[in-house]
Amino acid sequence: MNPKLRNATNLYMEGIRDGNARQAVTQYTGERYTQHSTGVKNGVEGFVAFFEPFLERCPVRDIRVFRSVVDGQYVFVQVFQDINNGDAKWVTTDLFDTDDNDKIIEHWDVIAAFEGNESDDNHQLSGPIGIEDEDKTEANKTVIRDLMCDVMVLGQTDNVALYVNTQALVNHNPSDSAPLLECIGCYDLVFKIIGQGNLVVAYSRVVKDGEENARFDLFRLKDGKVVEVWGNEEKIPPKHEWTNGGKF
Repeated sequence: MNPKLRNATNLYMEGIRDGNARQAVTQYTGERYTQHSTGVKNGVEGFVAFFEPFLERCPVRDIRVFRSVVDGQYVFVQVFQDINNGDAKWVTTDLFDTDDNDKIIEHWDVIAAFEGNESDDNHQLSGPIGIEDEDKTEANKTVIRDLMCDVMVLGQTDNVALYVNTQALVNHNPSDSAPLLECIGCYDLVFKIIGQGNLVVAYSRVVKDGEENARFDLFRLKDGKVVEVWGNEEKIPPKHEWTNGGKF
């Protein structure tokens, strides 16, 4: 496993699933740990202050990484969490920045309730898992960069077919998050795009009915066009509720 991905995964598995918050965040983060999950303060102590009470409240934690993307210094993971035997089920999408020693130095996330059942044919985490076509990484990132700019931000609906195979497109979205093509023109900031092979991730700000949302879109491409997308969206809380610099 890529060492950057290993550190990000271990922070989840050892720190949260296994309940060793202080040990994991100390071991797998670098000289700084800048946090963008708005309820968690920066640094090791901020992580510990948030997660140690969480671990006490939630003694049963089933956490699984479904998909991951590594692109240079950045790591993305898509995670399923089942807390206290179904009391809460979440899909968490996380972006990590790392230093030259592969340690985590910054973190962005979006958390949404898991809708439906794991046995459903189509849910927020279903679909292919592996990475293919690693030689096409940069070409696929260019497709998504152009899609996000031309269509999702500028609203040029006539260009959708340039980037998306609309006949084959599979959407994986929770009930409170609109499918990709229903959000055209709602994106006002595309903060980061990373990719690995046929998987490309975009982290964006979406504005709906005057409310700001943070959203990850994970795209699967085939033959240069999008054929599948997993969306995960979270309302951005009011600024006075933030304990750090905010979602972006």
